[in-house]
Amino acid sequence: MKKDNLKITIAGGGSTYTPGIIQAILNNIDKLPIGEIHLYDIDEKRNNDMFLIIDYMLKRENLTDITLKATLDPEEAFTESDFVFSQIRVGGMKMREKDEKIPLKYGLVGQETCGLGGFAYGLRSISGLLEVVGHVQTFAPHAWILNYTNPETIISEAIRRVYPKVRMLNACDMTISIEETIAFNYGYNRKNWISEYYGLNHFGWYTKIYDKSLERDVMPEIIEKLTTENMKVADFNAGDKSWQAAFNMMSVITKNFPTNIPNNYLEYYLYPDMVVEETDKEYTRANMVMEGREKNTREMAEKIRQGKTEDVLNFNFGEHGQYIVDMASSILNDEHQRFMLIVPNNGAIPNLRSDAVVEVPAYVGATGAEPISLRENICDFHKGLMEAQVAAEKLLVDAYFENSYQKALQAFTLNQTVPSARFAKLVLDEMIEANKGYWPELK
Repeated sequence: MKKDNLKITIAGGGSTYTPGIIQAILNNIDKLPIGEIHLYDIDEKRNNDMFLIIDYMLKRENLTDITLKATLDPEEAFTESDFVFSQIRVGGMKMREKDEKIPLKYGLVGQETCGLGGFAYGLRSISGLLEVVGHVQTFAPHAWILNYTNPETIISEAIRRVYPKVRMLNACDMTISIEETIAFNYGYNRKNWISEYYGLNHFGWYTKIYDKSLERDVMPEIIEKLTTENMKVADFNAGDKSWQAAFNMMSVITKNFPTNIPNNYLEYYLYPDMVVEETDKEYTRANMVMEGREKNTREMAEKIRQGKTEDVLNFNFGEHGQYIVDMASSILNDEHQRFMLIVPNNGAIPNLRSDAVVEVPAYVGATGAEPISLRENICDFHKGLMEAQVAAEKLLVDAYFENSYQKALQAFTLNQTVPSARFAKLVLDEMIEANKGYWPELK
């Protein structure tokens, strides 16, 4: 792999998260020396808007020697790429809105990655990411794909079946957001932490957080704090009421199950009734994003079109971009940094089925990910929750490849946000109509 003048392709280049990735690249140009950035998207308007924003960022940093292109042509986008950052959203925000609102009609959790909304999104995302991976295998077979496309464990399972040897890392930045929020609230420095964690994507638990500066496991004291006070959202989620509610629920989970720090997304599986009670069925997270980040991005692009040079950029970069750039740097420079990654289990969690796709710590170097084994069995409570979720996700992937309505219904029924097969069938049938042209035809 070459070490400089790198070509990076962002699949889903029109995403509102792209500026954060670019800013992280610019902040780490010494470790990730790039020569070209290609924005690839099937939505020409969004991609062109993002081109204007990224071009503005490069010129502001006097980095005009970096080639920037926006394209709808996969051959142009991927040929000779060194890294592909994938963050596609098949169906866009309009389909996300349906993912959230259709289950809510039946009193079920409406969420983009969890519950039946997550399964609907998963069936759409599989085809989209398979297409991206196919393009990479054709035009840049030696490139590394760093994937943020959700829902991660479903996507990872599907890609593994078709491209078992693909050079691809699947990562989610939620654990980083949780750690940053904890550190922000309680006065720690997350960069001093070595965290031990296991689970599935958006479905896991911390077992230890060793703080190198304090030379001790700080998880017990964090649990004590979580059970006595709610956390405030960190700066990158400032003012976001939905994230504040999520971290409030994290305290509820910890109070009831105080042996571990949970991923806050577990609220959808452990307390689906409480979540639904607090959800506005007419105005969901998708609406917030469309009227927030999406609108904000269009306004920034319009300011640039009008020739404005002051007060143009208006977004919080957060950790999303930094995480994926750190992974690329760790591969390029063989740094063996530690990340939470979604990988085939293969014994990492000894008493969980070996063919599960799990999220565990892994070291990343020139040859990819080296997952860390827990070396001991997990408790029956966590194992039971995970086994059911793994089975549901595998059934869903089976349904995709086999065009099986029966497997899809089984997956929807087994999803732990669903109390009855009756509701599973009602939602599935409505989702089939809503996703025509996106899902495979289920028979």
